[in-house]
Amino acid sequence: MKAERRTDPRETRLRERLQTIRARSEKSNSWRASTQYLSRLVNRTGFVPIRTRLSREDLTFLAGARDEVITFADLGIRLLDLHRPQESGGISSDPDQPIRRCRACMWRWPCPTFRAIDESFER
Repeated sequence: MKAERRTDPRETRLRERLQTIRARSEKSNSWRASTQYLSRLVNRTGFVPIRTRLSREDLTFLAGARDEVITFADLGIRLLDLHRPQESGGISSDPDQPIRRCRACMWRWPCPTFRAIDESFER
């Protein structure tokens, strides 16, 4: 019989919040193509006078996007602060390049957490 995994309510709450942010982001329209055109319309006061049609999903996304991006950036910085290399000590066959391990999870460097963060920004 397989042991049942207990779920931490904090993990559930965070997972639901992240899934909500992702779903809201996927429903909104990307402005990537429009920004190239719009950047040429910046006036003397530094603004782009435009008229556009926004969907309800776009407005919902834009309402929280700034705060959510700041939160994600803070999360990334905290994870990088936790998951950073340290010398593992012990005897090494190459004293000029000693084996390094993650200070948080003790995996060989780079650890899976650091690799996941790094890979997500390479896309």
